[in-house]
Amino acid sequence: MRQRPSTILEAGVIATSGPLLAFSAYLLFAGHNQPGGGFAGGLVAGVTVLLVWSAGGLETVRRVIPIRSTTLLGLGVTTAALTGFVSLLPGLEFLESGFVELSIPVLGKVKLVSALLFDVGVYLVVVGMALGLIKALGEEAEPATGADQ
Repeated sequence: MRQRPSTILEAGVIATSGPLLAFSAYLLFAGHNQPGGGFAGGLVAGVTVLLVWSAGGLETVRRVIPIRSTTLLGLGVTTAALTGFVSLLPGLEFLESGFVELSIPVLGKVKLVSALLFDVGVYLVVVGMALGLIKALGEEAEPATGADQ
């Protein structure tokens, strides 16, 4: 028999998930200029997934994040690798960072850095790995029912 999750924990997870994911995105986008980056942002997002799992179990995680962890891992590794190889096209070294400055009417000057794409790849790998670990632990922790035996 499965116990009902804590209402206080559920309310806490609902209240903190949004700010945690916003902080995760901040770390991802600020990482090439300040402390942070894809790894740190991915860890914060992974902790958010862990909180969702602790409050609602594995089915809640599957409902909130319907993407397979292997898909996130594959996208992340592919994005990070392609970032390295694309830098070879304009004659730069492998994984050498390049940038483009754009003038956007509302925002003004915006500098797009290729290191951000690499960080996005790392972010996806870390989130995919956290999701995979949580799903593996969640499947192992759930007790077998009479139909499973």
